[in-house]
Amino acid sequence: MMDTMTWTKIIGAGCGSLLILLLIQWTAEEIYHHSHYKYKEVAYLLEVEEEVTEVEKEEEETPFVELVASADLSKGKKVFGKCKACHKLGDGENGTGPHLHKIIGREMAVISDFKYSSSFKGLEGNWTIDELNLFLTKPSNYIKGTAMNFAGLGKATDRANLIAYLEDSTK
Repeated sequence: MMDTMTWTKIIGAGCGSLLILLLIQWTAEEIYHHSHYKYKEVAYLLEVEEEVTEVEKEEEETPFVELVASADLSKGKKVFGKCKACHKLGDGENGTGPHLHKIIGREMAVISDFKYSSSFKGLEGNWTIDELNLFLTKPSNYIKGTAMNFAGLGKATDRANLIAYLEDSTK
């Protein structure tokens, strides 16, 4: 059987251990606290030059019209897979977006039976290869406030293949 003195020693040892643990935690917090550093980040920022791949160099050097002329229609059809959820190629067949039948050379926002967003209605001019290239890169940058929810095509070859496919399939 344990007497009162033994219980007092056990409780005292537990409290002492807890105090030592709290003291160690407080000391570590003071030593390693981030406000002691001049900068918010405790890391070195290394500036690295971006490497440009040969494909990117070729895309930069080749005019876009030439990329379209040498485009791969089968790859363009594959890229169109991203578009066909909202757009149709048939004449007069609108989906969520307007039909893309004979889009190259067509005036912007002229399909009468499609309800364009207000930002689209203000556009003037025709859809040329260069205009489509700019638009497909990032639609929200080309037309501020567009309802079209598409991030865009980052690769120039993808845009060229798609434009060539649109031009060829709606002749």
